Amino acid sequence: MCGIVGVLGKGTVNQALYDGLTVLQHRGQDAAGIMTSDGKRVYLRKDNGLVRDVFQQRHMEGLVGNMGIGHARYPTAGCDTPNEAQPFYVNSPFGLAIAHNGNLTNADRLAEELFREDLRHINTTSDSEILLNVLAHELHAVSRLRLSPDDIFRAVAAVHRRARGAYAVVVLIVGFGILAFRDPHGIRPLVYGRRETDKGPEHMIASESVALDVLGFKLVRDVGPGEAVFIDMEGQVHWRQCADNPQHTPCIFEFVYFARPDSMIDGIYVHKTRLRMGEKLAQKIKREWKHLDIETVIPIPDTSRTAALQMSYALGVKFREGFIKNRYIGRTFIMPGQAERKKSVRAKLNAIDVEFKGRNVLLVDDSIVRGTTSAQIIQMAREAGARKVYFASAAPPVRYPNVYGIDMPAASELVASGRTEDEVCRLIGADALIYQDLPDLIESAREGNPRISRFDASCFDGVYVTGDVSLDYLKKVERNRNDAARSKRAAAGGNEQQTAEVLTFPR
Repeated sequence: MCGIVGVLGKGTVNQALYDGLTVLQHRGQDAAGIMTSDGKRVYLRKDNGLVRDVFQQRHMEGLVGNMGIGHARYPTAGCDTPNEAQPFYVNSPFGLAIAHNGNLTNADRLAEELFREDLRHINTTSDSEILLNVLAHELHAVSRLRLSPDDIFRAVAAVHRRARGAYAVVVLIVGFGILAFRDPHGIRPLVYGRRETDKGPEHMIASESVALDVLGFKLVRDVGPGEAVFIDMEGQVHWRQCADNPQHTPCIFEFVYFARPDSMIDGIYVHKTRLRMGEKLAQKIKREWKHLDIETVIPIPDTSRTAALQMSYALGVKFREGFIKNRYIGRTFIMPGQAERKKSVRAKLNAIDVEFKGRNVLLVDDSIVRGTTSAQIIQMAREAGARKVYFASAAPPVRYPNVYGIDMPAASELVASGRTEDEVCRLIGADALIYQDLPDLIESAREGNPRISRFDASCFDGVYVTGDVSLDYLKKVERNRNDAARSKRAAAGGNEQQTAEVLTFPR
């Protein structure tokens, strides 16, 4: 899961890109990068770290030009060194740079095709670089001295025929404009916005609508599944459906956890979805857990707060803030190693004893993935004096790996994989564990946009919407992406260095 942004403006866009990435920082804290262009040259800065740490004043001054793209990286496939931070760039044809959110499920096959048939060299292990080179090859096949929107859309259609998996993409084409497109299932979100200035309209593409809001852009529409939008240097906006058979199946975990509550994705307000999740979970408690003597509902900050508040209202139980969060600690779910996750929970949260002492509390979280964080939080509640600790998850049990860009690739690391709900309850140390039912979760999201008939809920039901995920593939993903493998790669790559200066590439 990553945050991507692209801007084509009437003046320098470096600050808009920086601000957009800062707003999307929740989508990735591993690395950040910005590339801009003045129509002749490109200017790049990228490195590991948060947006505020990667970009200093000297870097911003070097990022000149009226168009550019940015990326906040979340650690999935191909993210072991600073060199694999995005955007990626190739100089032929024309000069192309890409920022990609998602994960290709046929990356190995594509890499082989690129080497043997397209005669292109891949320099990293990132599937995003593979996607960039596929697009570059297809653009080269249709390119002339001057690219037309039709040329670009034919190239995107060819990418859809070759690539599988999840991809929301923004591309800088030097001297021509900004291109954005979304995979034929629309798994990862992508929105387009516009703002009027004295010099004329400016355009922005982003992962979430909140980035548009903060920068004063008006949300115009989502980029649809299989759809592409190209904004040329004159500011003309061109749209085209480039997939043969698009089927809209967005990732439901965006609404559970990743997206900010003040975003709207695919016509669905994230905040209202989480309210409905809390309402439906409260109805389940009334229906199936009447015997629980809940005295207080306490959210685990921050994502679950909306659902927990609605639960307390529906249950007629007091809502209390029982944990204080250190906002300078990153999301534990995004941290790359189990040891780091364990270490960070105590530093991240502290219990307010008075809200727990002598009470039966219901802790509410957005989901339970590995279970390590849940177990530690339950223990903190007991140490703070809680008499009984019940635990509610606003999402169903996470039993299956996600292969579309979310960091849950190994089934062996998912606490609910191969276990009953009672077994998970005992393992995390709760007095009772209540999970959301999958039909209720889907209905919570779908109520916001009834035109969406299906969501990707593969981490809950094991049904992969792209239809190409085999057991052998899942085993390979688990071998490559479990915590042990990642720790080994991190140790091997510990001496990698990245220049701290802005790089320029003459066209």
